[in-house]
Amino acid sequence: MSAASGRARRVLVTGANGMLAHDLVPALRAAGHVVSALDRADLDVTDAAQCVAGVTGHDLVVNLAAWTAVDDAESHEPQAFSVNAVGAANLARAAAQAGVRIVQLSTDYVFDGLATEPYAAHHLAAPASAYGRTKAAGEWAVRALCPDSWVVRTAWLYGAGGPNFVTTMLRLAGERDELSVVADQHGQPTSTLDLADLLVRMIAADAPAGVYHGTATGETTWHGLAQAVFEHQGLAPARVRPTTSAAYARAAPRPAYSVLSHDTLLTAGISPIGDWREGLDRHLSG
Repeated sequence: MSAASGRARRVLVTGANGMLAHDLVPALRAAGHVVSALDRADLDVTDAAQCVAGVTGHDLVVNLAAWTAVDDAESHEPQAFSVNAVGAANLARAAAQAGVRIVQLSTDYVFDGLATEPYAAHHLAAPASAYGRTKAAGEWAVRALCPDSWVVRTAWLYGAGGPNFVTTMLRLAGERDELSVVADQHGQPTSTLDLADLLVRMIAADAPAGVYHGTATGETTWHGLAQAVFEHQGLAPARVRPTTSAAYARAAPRPAYSVLSHDTLLTAGISPIGDWREGLDRHLSG
């Protein structure tokens, strides 16, 4: 049972110390919503009773609580599962019991990364990493336990509220004459400010339940993103050299292709996030 379109909600946001919450919480409040922003110290999503108590009194739940350490998840999959899957299930069950909607943030890692065209929202999940498996399980749990839900997948996030690739490139630009960046992984760099705006617009539109992709439009590689950061700062992009994923082997495999389609947003009449370069320019100029 969802609140009426355009009406102010009482919103519970979990994972409130994370990078996306840094921009989403003020965006929700600016839109007139009353927000309870809780982090793990306030609400442990792996505790079902805490989830029931936390959801009580709210009209909408936005679950940003997650185990996001992709490489560590390979050796700590049970722990990642307890947060990304069991925690999501606990919140979804509590939301369903309270008769409210839940927004579950997910990831491009639920796909195998082998596609050659943008992944549609309905594309079969086939995660290649522990992190991806646990997030896919969380998606399934939310949709099964609280059908009046939104799963919003995002990718290549950066923002002012936490460590990220763009911040790292800015730091390395001042420390090294040259750096090597992977050029064989394709994706959509997405600003947390832009994703927060999309989520606020989806809430205002009372979008139909289902799976959506919250990424910027267009695509590039990590190498292309690094060069764009350098260009914006007035630095020579040639200082960024291309390399391969094999040269930077990590515990968790990275999807080679993480470009996501915005088909369900368009069907719902909601404009996707704009071009990734525009979002990056706003972020770096802010």
